[in-house]
Amino acid sequence: MKPRAPDSGAGAPQARWRLWLPGLLVLFALPLFTSSPFHMHLAVLICLNIIFVNGLSLLSRTGQLSFCHAAFMGMGAYASVIATTQWHAPFLLSVALGVAAAAAVAFLLGAVILRLQGVYFVLVTFCFGELFRLFLLEGGSYTGGANGIANIPPASILGLAFDTKTSFYVLAAVCAFASIVLLIALFRTPQGTALDAVGDNQELAEASGIGIQRTQMFAFVLGSAMAGFAGALLAHYLGFVSPESFNQHISVAAIVMLVIGGRSSVLGPILGALIMTPLPELFRSAIETQNILYGITLILVLKFLPGGLVGIAAKLRKKGAKA
Repeated sequence: MKPRAPDSGAGAPQARWRLWLPGLLVLFALPLFTSSPFHMHLAVLICLNIIFVNGLSLLSRTGQLSFCHAAFMGMGAYASVIATTQWHAPFLLSVALGVAAAAAVAFLLGAVILRLQGVYFVLVTFCFGELFRLFLLEGGSYTGGANGIANIPPASILGLAFDTKTSFYVLAAVCAFASIVLLIALFRTPQGTALDAVGDNQELAEASGIGIQRTQMFAFVLGSAMAGFAGALLAHYLGFVSPESFNQHISVAAIVMLVIGGRSSVLGPILGALIMTPLPELFRSAIETQNILYGITLILVLKFLPGGLVGIAAKLRKKGAKA
């Protein structure tokens, strides 16, 4: 197995990340200068999608593709909301319960399905996502059925309420930035290297002493926990959740963001969320046009940029080296 270049794990060498991280801080700070509620709303969604897609990227790096990522987002959202509205738990505890619920279900599910590969794994995750949506519809008073749950209280930490778009954006931006730093740190550890090794060549990775299922389980559980975290934040931001908030379209959208941004780089989910999050909002009045746009964009990227938008920088570096 040919080892990956040092920049494919975290998206850039360590010296380059010292430049990227301040640049990301500046990027996260830009929405604070807008006076448009719509633009601030988009900025919040971008931050939440960065966390969401970061979780999906972990499993993707091991060579698996999940179509039930939205289900774990929904688990985090509903568990957090139920803890808040019915058990009167504080915000931080409710979010922790949402993350724990998503991680626990991912562990149980992963123990059964991670032995599957390729299309079989995709089909099982697709079915699980649909089963979870049906469970929410039949959940009665706990989930609110098709009507969902409304009047969810806003996020509040130590008496500070994040009840405006601007204040919640600060919270979402901090969490998104923390998720990026977490992945950068992870892919500089042996565990992060094992994730890439399993995705590159499972047979050779196993021959090197790396446990395939153990590594994929780690990625599946951590990625699902991140999805649950994003779902809990989303629920307290919107103040409403319903089964349709976490359907298969959300999982597909996450996959599209990951592929367009780049599957083998920490920068990939950031670019994918930054570009693809605003498009559904801008084309919300024309759902058919939105789906066509998604399809065309995905085809063009797979055709001309199989490494995603992050691959453009790699191509430019190669051209510069040849010149």
